[in-house]
Amino acid sequence: MSADPNKLGIFVTSPQHMDHLIGIAHAAVRAGKKVMVFLTFKSVHLTKHKDFIKLANLCDVGDLAICADSYTCEGYDPEADIPKGLVPSQMRTQAYHGAVLEECGKYLVL
Repeated sequence: MSADPNKLGIFVTSPQHMDHLIGIAHAAVRAGKKVMVFLTFKSVHLTKHKDFIKLANLCDVGDLAICADSYTCEGYDPEADIPKGLVPSQMRTQAYHGAVLEECGKYLVL
């Protein structure tokens, strides 16, 4: 599978850039691009941010995922505490990060 030049992958590890994350995703969608986002490490705390639902609404269900292991390590339950705006299938492994790298023509790390 070749990378799609109209897809932007965003790999998020920091819990400090919600405004930038939403702004970048919104700009990409407005430009007609698809966005894939993977939150891992400390960034899983962004799922508790009041604006997380805005990010969830910008991405298709299959294009936004959270590292379930990171979520667990940060004290959340990936089975009983699914963030608002997500479904259980969006709790993924690092293999999703591999899919982002493979599918997206552009890639950004926050």
